[in-house]
Amino acid sequence: MRAKGELREYEVIGRRLPTQKDPVPKLFKMRIFAPDTVVAKSRFWYFCNRLKKIKKSVGEIVSCRRIYDKTPLKIKNFGIWLRYDSRSGTHNMYREYRDVEVAKAVTQCYRDMGARHRARAHSIQILKVEKIQASQCRRPHVKQFHNSKIKFPLPHRTSFRLHKPRFTTRRPNTFFH
Repeated sequence: MRAKGELREYEVIGRRLPTQKDPVPKLFKMRIFAPDTVVAKSRFWYFCNRLKKIKKSVGEIVSCRRIYDKTPLKIKNFGIWLRYDSRSGTHNMYREYRDVEVAKAVTQCYRDMGARHRARAHSIQILKVEKIQASQCRRPHVKQFHNSKIKFPLPHRTSFRLHKPRFTTRRPNTFFH
């Protein structure tokens, strides 16, 4: 898989093709993070082949739909459990991110894994993604934003005025109260 652009969350439901022996096969539902539906279906078959020994040739996809976040304007903490293949072996990992949507947090995770661990997108498997409370957060880079009195001061700014001369004899005043 190539993690190009923003990833989206899909719910893919599939099953083995009906046969005389099994006329109503069991349905399997997966939560897949992918850039589009084609990749989401492909990842579904990849995991079905590994977990349930069902290939695309003996199965069918019943439904593939995009999942939208219920509160896309509220910032949340997400815990992501993943597994990835490095040059030396397979590793399990837990990571925390703050974002407004699950899919954006997972995209952030893919970018972070590529930067910090040189993990390619095809070698990363997202096991579980969960919205977590502020009290359950473990990582300091997420906990630092839980302060209710947090401030982001802007100590030095340049004023952008259109009718001010570009070249002048005085130095600019960048300190504003």
